[in-house]
Amino acid sequence: MKDAVIMLLSLGLILASAEAFTNGVEWLGRRLKLGAGAVGSILAAVGTALPETMVPIIAFLGTQGEEGITEVGIGAILGAPFMLVTLAFFISGLAVLIFRRGNRPLRIQSEVFKRDMTIFLITYSLAIFSSFLPSPSLKLGVAGILPLIYLIYVIVTVKKSTGVEEHGDLPPLYIARQTREPDLFPILGQITLALLGIVTGAHGFVDSVQSVALMTGIPALVLSLIITPIATELPEKFNSIIWLSRGKDTLAIGNITGAMVFQSTVIPAIGLALTPWELEPLALFSGILALASGLILLTNYKRQGAVFPSMLIVCGGFYLLFIMMVINLL
Repeated sequence: MKDAVIMLLSLGLILASAEAFTNGVEWLGRRLKLGAGAVGSILAAVGTALPETMVPIIAFLGTQGEEGITEVGIGAILGAPFMLVTLAFFISGLAVLIFRRGNRPLRIQSEVFKRDMTIFLITYSLAIFSSFLPSPSLKLGVAGILPLIYLIYVIVTVKKSTGVEEHGDLPPLYIARQTREPDLFPILGQITLALLGIVTGAHGFVDSVQSVALMTGIPALVLSLIITPIATELPEKFNSIIWLSRGKDTLAIGNITGAMVFQSTVIPAIGLALTPWELEPLALFSGILALASGLILLTNYKRQGAVFPSMLIVCGGFYLLFIMMVINLL
């Protein structure tokens, strides 16, 4: 009962903090004269990726290489992008169908979506199949390449991003409602407070969910591939739903795809550098499903020239396949 109460309170804190974060990060984008692509794919994506980023770091650095904890760290690294490219897209597609009552295409910036998805497929493939490299030195080489790719991605995204219409109808900054054009300090203050709320809420949610899951005897790898990413990916999902409800599709989808790029470059580099990076079959299976979901979505987008809610919902089928595999193994 106590864990259930903590879970609900943590969920409420994440929701409130996500609302404050989306408001603050849009104002930051306006102040920096960045377009929706850069705001969604970089500022929002990296900010809301903090909870799941901390899980593998804590697992690898604080445990002297305990086997079960190492599995938790690797599972968190692979599980985060897997959840985004399957479950997060599914929830987004469902939200659009509910909000707009039809399978109309999303209004997103084509260049941003194609760039994010292409880089994700390349870097996540590199991270997954690095497990088969024969020597630690080669894996360390990949660990050095992945963050470099992300740095280039950030530079290109910011350089090609300019102010667009999605910033035009911003509500007042929540901690400075009387100011039409708030200064940078209160904007950064609200974002910082919101991130603290997101991290705190996600931490409480993870702990309560893990307590329940461990009582049922769920293996560490399964726990880290399913339970932990669902909790830590909540910020991306809530931020995207908020933006989709307001018709800000580039911000909403960019928040997810930008997090996918971050989590397929910077975070796997940590695993490659600090662990033997030898993936178990179940972890490898989740990675292949994530790549298949992303590839089908990108291929369909290139064919039809648009992202339809129904196609995002199809991505959820890969998550269902994984759950069925896990149930079969338990």
